[in-house]
Order: sequence, then structure tokens, then C-alpha cells
Amino acid sequence: MQKKKWIFLALVLVIPGLMFSVSCQKKLVDASPEPMAKEEPKEEVVVKEEAPVAYKAPSIIMQEDIYFEFDKAMLTPAAQDNLLRKAEWLRENSDTTVTIEGHCDARGTNEYNLALGDRRAESAKAFLVDLGISASRLTTISYGEERPVCNQQNDECWAKNRRDNFVVN
Repeated sequence: MQKKKWIFLALVLVIPGLMFSVSCQKKLVDASPEPMAKEEPKEEVVVKEEAPVAYKAPSIIMQEDIYFEFDKAMLTPAAQDNLLRKAEWLRENSDTTVTIEGHCDARGTNEYNLALGDRRAESAKAFLVDLGISASRLTTISYGEERPVCNQQNDECWAKNRRDNFVVN
């Protein structure tokens, strides 16, 4: 028991002693005065205004959603036409990336709708990749039924929620 007390006492004294002796080195401050810079007469500086960098805001076509039939991830002809216009815009704006968000209506389980939303987003991505858009510029995410556009319980409202949304990054 006596031995444990001595070890404890040694640790209590040794550890703080090491901490104080092995601390960070203090920074040295240079106290020499800096030479004064001579003021020269100021010349008039003419600033040429450059043309602002043209950033093309996402066009209306990129803000349009594409829609799906009930319980399907297959692209409709209207969705394919919309994606053709989106691909043209993406070719013109080769430095932009897009996130494709897959959405579903409220029918079905959360897990099923997340999987369906993922298939819908991947379907649109595959179509754009087939049109020559680099897959590295396209990311997908599924929100399932979590972000509805319409909350009424009827066919017209459910049809609005079965969509892919395109977010230009």
C-alpha cells in the first residue's frame, strides 16, 4: 500500500513538472524599428472595367420537371423531349453540374417510394448520359414522397408529385 502512495505522489509531481518544462517555445519578438517608407507622389491610376463574367443562369428548361406514370420509372415521350432540351443546354454550359432529384406520390411505403424515386432519377441520368452528357456532371438523389408539390389526395395532385426535379449546381 505504501508503494502505491509513492508511485501516485511521484506521478502527481512528475507529470506537471514535465508539462511545465516541455512547453512550447515562446516566439521571439523583433523589437527593431522598421524603416519608414518614403511617400512618393501618388499617380492617378486608371482602372479599366472588364466585361463581367457571363454566367448563364439556369434556363427555364432546366427548371422544368419531368413526370412519370404511376408506379413507373420509364421515361414518357414528353419526358424524353424535355431531356433532349436539357442535354442541349448542358452541352452549351459544360462547366455546370446537375443534381437529379427523384420524387414520388404518397401512395406506397416510404422504403418503396425512396427506391422508386431513385430508379426515376437514375433513368433520367442514363438518358442524358446516352445523349453524351458526362456522368460525372450528374448526381442523383431520391426524396421519395418526402417533398410533395401538392398535398391533396387525388389523381391530379399525385401526378404532380411523380417527378424528377433538376437542380443546377
